[in-house]
Amino acid sequence: MIGNRDENLIEQAIKPTFGAKQAHVGMPPLPRKGRALAFFEFWPTFLVYLPVVFLWLFQTIRYRGLTVPLCANPGFYLGGLVGESKADNFLQAGDYAKKFIAPWFHLTNRKNDLVDLLSDAKKKMQQYGLEFPIIAKPDMGCRGEGVRIVRNDEQLEEYFRIFPDNAVVILQELIPWEPEAGVFYIRKPGETRGKIFSLTLKYQPYVYGNGVDTLRTLIQRDRRAGKLSHLYIKRHSEQLDDVLEPGQPFRLAFAGSHSRGAIFRDGRDLITERLTSAFDHVSKDINGFYFGRFDVRFANERSLLNGEDFRIVEVNGISSEAAHIWDSESSLREVYKTLFTQYNTLFEIGAINRDRGHKPGALRQVVSGFLKETKLGRQYPDTE
Repeated sequence: MIGNRDENLIEQAIKPTFGAKQAHVGMPPLPRKGRALAFFEFWPTFLVYLPVVFLWLFQTIRYRGLTVPLCANPGFYLGGLVGESKADNFLQAGDYAKKFIAPWFHLTNRKNDLVDLLSDAKKKMQQYGLEFPIIAKPDMGCRGEGVRIVRNDEQLEEYFRIFPDNAVVILQELIPWEPEAGVFYIRKPGETRGKIFSLTLKYQPYVYGNGVDTLRTLIQRDRRAGKLSHLYIKRHSEQLDDVLEPGQPFRLAFAGSHSRGAIFRDGRDLITERLTSAFDHVSKDINGFYFGRFDVRFANERSLLNGEDFRIVEVNGISSEAAHIWDSESSLREVYKTLFTQYNTLFEIGAINRDRGHKPGALRQVVSGFLKETKLGRQYPDTE
């Protein structure tokens, strides 16, 4: 836990708005000028990644194997491409790395035994030092699917009722620091030092009251939120007719996922020697991890620069994205320059580990994992 619980930080984290609410506390200022969205920012994924498919096929011929990248992270199922367990990824961490991972535990949902399930959850919360509010999320899934703040027993029971039966749930400490980043780390096998390939600052989206317009109107008229209103109107249906005081912020999304409404900004200018060194030490203590993204919460900009006061909330494998490409000021040239470098390096690391004796998973496992993940994703609760 982060020292003694700071109730003001907790309130800031769990409430979309209130009189003293502040936005983006501890983050570098978010410019309100410039483009609201990059023109390609919400293109269909298959369209953006089509050139990467051709690159993958080229590298398949070069490295003599379609599934070579699955060897890149031998400690993760299929390298962390698809169908992997977030809990299993966490369990690869040694004693040093564990200190930086937000406390968590997992359990299997049992809808026909909710009384005992809730009892088990409360006992484990006590065992791991967790208390409400906490974060609930699926063990298998991506792009912020099913992530919610759980504030009390009633909300925890509701989450279990909605969540797929016999699927695994992760309950994790709520890190109340608002600043969040995606730290994409790469280290080639045999190297003593790695590098932070990408740093993405994740801003929770806000609209600001003017004392006249309803929340619905504020969303619809906002340059960015208005283009994503389908996400926010449903999520805040009970508050759409509220009128906020002048200047009062209203948080539209909590989860730091671009597809769920978070604003991504390129933070590579904040990569320092200290920050790189901090993630070198952490990554080396995660079994079989060389390539992927840490999703972290941090106290403030200074703590990020110094590589301190951060907590890891997820460790993602080879399906990770150098998410700074979704900065609204980015260009397609930057997107493909980054993605091509990312996947060329992925094949290189996979080939090195293959030559060291690691075997990639089978293509049928990839297909099976994708189908399972997709099926579960349709059943998860709405993201907060």
